[in-house]
Amino acid sequence: MAVRACGLIIYRRLQPAPSSKVTDSIEYLLLQTSYGTHHWTPPKGHVDPGEDDLQTAFRETQEEAGLQASQLTLIEGFKKELHYPVRGKPKTVVYWLAEMKDCNTEIKLSEEHQAFQWLKLEDACKFAEYEDMQAVLKEVHQFLCSRE
Repeated sequence: MAVRACGLIIYRRLQPAPSSKVTDSIEYLLLQTSYGTHHWTPPKGHVDPGEDDLQTAFRETQEEAGLQASQLTLIEGFKKELHYPVRGKPKTVVYWLAEMKDCNTEIKLSEEHQAFQWLKLEDACKFAEYEDMQAVLKEVHQFLCSRE
């Protein structure tokens, strides 16, 4: 059976400069793991028994980044599933998209992570070294741009 994990791709909008496009003011939250290869990822984690996927995504975001569901706005119409092997076993990760209500809200990391960054798309893709994660970030950005 596939391991299942769920998380949120979280973004914030900064005040855009008058000359820039609104989409240039979008930054994505990535957390750096304190284990393994110290890779960068959105907050996510395994589904607990009795929990639905979206509950997991919000619980993990609270545990890993200190963000309450009330501090986020879930963006309708975006949900992405990634499938990849981890240590030879299939893994499914489901991501939703959420916007920070207040872009200055403090991030409080758990011991699972050692750092966080707010990154524009290009830098977020550099930090997220996995191609499927880079593709999801680009897809999210395209989705947000198409809504402007």
